[in-house]
Amino acid sequence: MIRIVALCVLLFPFLLMAQTAETDEHAIRAVMDQFMDAWNRHDAKAFAAVFAEDADFTNVRGVGASGRQKIEDFHAPMFATVFSKSHQEYTDIKTRFVRPDVAAVDVHWKMTGAIDAQGNPRPDREGLLSFVMTKEAGHWEIAVMHNLDISALPPPAK
Repeated sequence: MIRIVALCVLLFPFLLMAQTAETDEHAIRAVMDQFMDAWNRHDAKAFAAVFAEDADFTNVRGVGASGRQKIEDFHAPMFATVFSKSHQEYTDIKTRFVRPDVAAVDVHWKMTGAIDAQGNPRPDREGLLSFVMTKEAGHWEIAVMHNLDISALPPPAK
């Protein structure tokens, strides 16, 4: 009986860590759902809300903004123009916990409905969002985001 109790005491932290990691993965996925929902509603304020107050954002052209308010300001004119009819969804999410409160998150995305500055349809696109996310006060937020447009790259060699 003592061995069973000792074994339970030893295994409990590992079971708790596995459960916490699974819970955190679900929470990170929920942030990604909020991110995509805000994009698809073309709501710059809701889009920026999933970022940390001091977050850094870099788009596919290497242009960026630092800070939640500047990220919102950066996206508002684009949501009103070139992305006003766009729809974005993720196709895959890969999460690696660097520490219990820090995660590297790769999100593959697809986008339709974007237009150019003249209002002409742009081709559908695919890309990769690379995030560093941190858990602050019990909730996950984006600290750093880099975006890569994979559809702009030549296909990989076979």
